[in-house]
Amino acid sequence: MHAYRSHTCADLRRDNVGEEVRLAGWVHRIRDHGGVLFVDLRDHYGITQVLCDPDSPVFSQVERLRSEWCVKIDGVVKARSESLVNPKLPTGEIEVYIRDVEVLGAAEELPLIVFGDQEYPEETRLRYRYLDLRREAMQRNMTLRSDVVRGIRQRMWDQSFREYQTPIITASSPEGARDFLVPSRLHPGKFYALPQAPQQFKQLIMVSGFDKYFQIAPCFRDEDPRADRSPTDFYQLDMEMSFVEQQDVFDTIQPVIQGVFEEFGGGKTVDTEWPQISYADAALWYGTDKPDLRNPIKMQVVSDHFRGSGFAIFAKLLEQDGTEIRAIPAPGGGSRKFCDRMNAFAQKEGLPGMGYIFWREQVSPSPEDHIEVEDAAEYLRKKHEFAASKGWLFDEGSQKYFEAAGPLAKNIGPERTEAIRQQLGLGVGDAAFFLGGKPSSFERVAGKARVTIGEELGLTETDRFAFAWIVDFPMYEADEESGEIDFSHNPFSMPQGGIEALDGDPLQVKGYQYDLACNGYELVSGAIRNHRPDIMFKAFELAGYGEDEVRKRFGGMVNAFRFGAPPHGGCAAGIDRIVMLLAEEDNIREVIMFPMNQRAEDLMMGAPSEPAPEQLMELRLRVMPEE
Repeated sequence: MHAYRSHTCADLRRDNVGEEVRLAGWVHRIRDHGGVLFVDLRDHYGITQVLCDPDSPVFSQVERLRSEWCVKIDGVVKARSESLVNPKLPTGEIEVYIRDVEVLGAAEELPLIVFGDQEYPEETRLRYRYLDLRREAMQRNMTLRSDVVRGIRQRMWDQSFREYQTPIITASSPEGARDFLVPSRLHPGKFYALPQAPQQFKQLIMVSGFDKYFQIAPCFRDEDPRADRSPTDFYQLDMEMSFVEQQDVFDTIQPVIQGVFEEFGGGKTVDTEWPQISYADAALWYGTDKPDLRNPIKMQVVSDHFRGSGFAIFAKLLEQDGTEIRAIPAPGGGSRKFCDRMNAFAQKEGLPGMGYIFWREQVSPSPEDHIEVEDAAEYLRKKHEFAASKGWLFDEGSQKYFEAAGPLAKNIGPERTEAIRQQLGLGVGDAAFFLGGKPSSFERVAGKARVTIGEELGLTETDRFAFAWIVDFPMYEADEESGEIDFSHNPFSMPQGGIEALDGDPLQVKGYQYDLACNGYELVSGAIRNHRPDIMFKAFELAGYGEDEVRKRFGGMVNAFRFGAPPHGGCAAGIDRIVMLLAEEDNIREVIMFPMNQRAEDLMMGAPSEPAPEQLMELRLRVMPEE
C-alpha cells in the first residue's frame, strides 16, 4: 500500500465496503456521539467520515486530534445504515473505521477556522492565506481558475495559435499605468521595468513571421487597488495575429471567451450575439465604456425639451456651450418614494440632486358621481373631458388615466412633459431622472444611477452573461486645464483613415481600438496596430513626442517596422476578471491565489520590505528619507 494513501477523500463508494484503505488529509471537524468519535477527514478532493469507538486501541490517539491537524489513517470501509446516509457527500454512503492513525503535522491554535462560513477581516485572511485557501469556497475558486486557464489554452490551440513566452525583465513602456522599476547591478544608475503587458514583444513576434501568438502572460502595473483590479500583478490571455482586420480579431476571440463562459458559467445564459457599440454611444446610453447590457435602460438626450422652459436651472445651463440634459428612463419607478431615494443617491455621489418626473395613475369619475350621460359614448366623452380639465392623460394600452408628477413636471408644463414621455416610451407607473451640464461632469454618476435603477426595479437579468464590443475609441484626449493633447488609449493603435486622418483635429481621430464589456466589466482590450513608422511618428508628434524621443523609447519596434512589418492586431483578456465573473465574486482577491491587500502589501511574506544596506551598496542606490 502507498505510504500515505490508497484513495483520496472523495473516492470511496458502497462498492468499496469491506476494503482496507489508507487515507490522508486534514481534520475538518470532530464530533463526539456518545463516546464514539466521528472525524470528517478532508483533502483537496472531498470529505470522508472516519470513526473510532472506545474499544479501538487507537481511541486515545484519535481523542487528541484537533481541527486542521494533518493525519494519515488506516481503516476498513463500512456501509452506513440507510437512515445515516449523507446525500450531500459523494462518500455519504460509507464510513471508515479507524484501525491506525498517524499525525503527519500537528496544528497550533488557529487564527481562523476553516470549517464553516465564518467571516474574517481581509487582513487576517491574507496574513494566513494558506489557511484561508483550505476553505471550501477558496478551493472551489482556485480550481475554477485553473480549469478556466486550461480551457482558454485548449481553445487557442484549437484555432492554430501557439504559445510563446516573452521577457519579464524589459524596458519601460507607456501602457497607461506606472511601471515597477528594477535596478541594474551591472549597469549602475539604469533600470529595467517589469512589463505592464507584452505589447511590444508580441508585435515584434508578428514582424518575425510568426502568424499567430498567444500567452497566458503575467503583467505588472503599479496601480491603485480596486475591487476588480489587482494593485501589482495580474494575468491575461495575450494574443496577436498577422494580416487581420478588426472583425477578424472579434471572430477569433469570441469562440474562446464564449466557450469558457458556456463551460464554466454554472448554467447561466451566455449571449451569442455581441453588438458593436461606438464609444460615443456607450457613453451616451450607459454613462460608461463597459456597460452592463443585462440592464435594458438606455439614457437619452432631452435637451430640446428644457430649452427656454420654466425650469430655470436647466434652461440657463443649456445656454452654455457643451452642455446637455440627459434622461434616465425608469420603467416601474413611478412613485415619489423611489424618486426621493434616487435623488438622495445623487446627493451621496456629490451632485446637488437629480430632477425627476413620474407618471401616476388617476382614478376617473364614475357615472354616479356628477357625470350625467345618455349613452356609453357620451359617458366616455364626459370622462375624457373631466380628465382633460385636470391635466390628465389617457393611456390606450392600459386604459388608464394618469398624470405627470414631480417638481420638473410643474415647471415645464404638460406639453413638454408629454413630449419627454413620448420620446422615452414611458407610461403609467414609470419615471424618468434627469442630469445636466457638461457630460464629463455627470456621466459617471448617470452611469451609476442607471445601474442602481436597474437593480432596484428588478430590470437587470442576473442569470445572464451579456457581451458587447465597444469600438471607435478616440485616439487622443485634451487635458481639461492645459488643453494639451495626449493619447487616450493604446498609443500603438492604427488611426482610422490612416495618415490622412492625422491632418485634422486630433480630438476627432478615432483608432482601431476596441474593448469587450461583460456585465459591467471590461474583459478584453485590443487594437489593430500601427505598423508603419511614418504614421507612428506623426501619431506621436500630435501627442507631443518628437521623432528622436520615439526612437529612443521604442527603438526596437520602430527599427523592426523598417523591415517589412505585416498589418497585425490582437487583444488581451483579463484572466482574473473572467474568473471573478464566473465565480460570482465581487472582489478580485477572491480568485487570486496570493493577492496583495488594498495597500499593495503582502502581509504573509512581508512585502514590500526594506533592502539590506549591502544590497543598496551593490546597486549603488540610496533611499531618501520621507519628508
